Amino acid sequence: MPRVISDETYGCPPIRALTFDSLGLIKVIEARGKERGTPTVVNTWGETNASRCVLASSMDDRPSNPLLAVARKDGKVEVLNPCNGVLHFAYSVFGDDGTSPEDDEVSGLHLFRKQKDDQAEERSCTLLTCTKKGDVSLRTVKFPDAHGDSTDEAAPKTWKACGSGEVLVGKVDGTENFGLFGGKRVEVNIWDLQQCTKIWSAKSPPKDNLGIFTPTWFTCAAFLSNDDHRKFVTGTKSHQVRLYDVSAQRRPVLSFDFNETAITAVSEDPDGHTVYVGNASADLSAFDIRTGKLLGNYLGKCSGSIRSVVRHPHHPVIASCGLDRYLRVYDVKTRQLISAVFLKQHLTGLVFDSGFSGEEIAVANTVVEAETETEERMAIMEGDEEENEDKTEEAPVKKKKSKKEKRSRDKVSEKGEEIDEVRSKKTREHKKKSKKVKHTQED
Repeated sequence: MPRVISDETYGCPPIRALTFDSLGLIKVIEARGKERGTPTVVNTWGETNASRCVLASSMDDRPSNPLLAVARKDGKVEVLNPCNGVLHFAYSVFGDDGTSPEDDEVSGLHLFRKQKDDQAEERSCTLLTCTKKGDVSLRTVKFPDAHGDSTDEAAPKTWKACGSGEVLVGKVDGTENFGLFGGKRVEVNIWDLQQCTKIWSAKSPPKDNLGIFTPTWFTCAAFLSNDDHRKFVTGTKSHQVRLYDVSAQRRPVLSFDFNETAITAVSEDPDGHTVYVGNASADLSAFDIRTGKLLGNYLGKCSGSIRSVVRHPHHPVIASCGLDRYLRVYDVKTRQLISAVFLKQHLTGLVFDSGFSGEEIAVANTVVEAETETEERMAIMEGDEEENEDKTEEAPVKKKKSKKEKRSRDKVSEKGEEIDEVRSKKTREHKKKSKKVKHTQED
C-alpha cells in the first residue's frame, strides 16, 4: 500500500489528481470529504513498460464527456476517459508504421477544449503535438463513443517550429489560438495556430559584464493569464526565471536567478501575477513576477528533482511531483505541506480534475458511517440488556458451598466446642477448691 504523510492540523480539500510515471502507469489519487481528507490511490491504469513512459499530458475536464490525452515515449498519443481509464483511440505521431527515432520524442501535447459533440454516435477532438526536432502537428480526429476505429476529419496541419536545436517546451494559451515553442538553442517563439504562421520571436539576452554569452536553453514555460497570450514566464537551464511581454520588447522584461540548479517546472496562479517555480534540487517557491520578489518557500522534505507543479483552479492548493516518487500537496496561503503520497515510480507529470467535487461520495460515506454507528450502538445496547438479564436470573439462585468451606467451618466449630469443655472443667475444679477451703476454715 502507498505510504501517506499527512498533518493533523491541516486538511486536504476534495481533489482528484492523475499522475504519470516513467513506467507508463496512470494513477488516480483522490481526497474525499467536504473539509478534511487524506489523498489515497484509488485506481491504477496500464502496465509497467519503460518504452511507454508518459512524456506529456493534457486534460479537458469539462463536466460532460471529459477527455485525457497522453503522449508516450514510443511516439503514440492516446485519448482516454479520465473517469474510468477506457481508451477511446490512439495514433502514432511518426506515421502509420509507428517507428520513432531515438532522439526524436514528443515534447509538447495539448488537447483542445473546443470539442464537437455531435448528437450522433461520433465525437471529435483536436490535438496539437510537438517533437524535439520541431515537427508540430495539428490534427482533428473523429471517434465513436463505443469501441470502433477513429478517423481524421482532414489532413493534419504540420509545420516546423525551428530549423535547428531541440524543442523542449510546447504550450497553448487559454484562448487556444496561439502556441509557444522553445528549447535548447531555440529562442521562444509564438505561432498563430489558425494561420500556422510565426508572429513573434524572442531575442537572445546580451552578454554579461565579463563578455560571456549564456546559451539558450528553455526548459519550461507558462502563460500568466488565460485571456492574454502576450505575457508569459519561462524557466531556463541556467537557473533563470524570465518574464516576456510580446507587446513591449523581444528581450525579457524581467529576469532573476533562482538558486543554482536548472528550473524544471513553472506554474501560474489565477491572480495573474504569482508564479510557482520548482528546480532540479527539489526547491519550490512562489514569486511575484511583477517585481521578482520572493514570496516564500514551500516547506516539505523533497529529495528529488521536481518535474511538474500544478495549481488547482478552485481550491487554494498546489501539487508537485518528481523523481522522489511523491505527490505532495501544499496550502497556497500558509505554504505548509498538507499531504504526501508515495507512488513507487519516478513521476513525470500530473493534472488536476477540476470537475471533481467529492460531495456525492462524501454523502454516501457519511450514510454508511451513520449506519455502521447505529448498528454498533444497537449491538452494544443488546449486549447490555443480555448482561442485565443474566444478572437478574442469577440473583435469586443460592450458590452451593464447596467442600473446603464446609470442612473449615466444621473444624472451627469443633475447636470452639473443645475450648468450651476445657473452660467448664476449670470452673468446676475451681468451685471444688473453694468449697474445700471454706470447710477447713470452719473446722
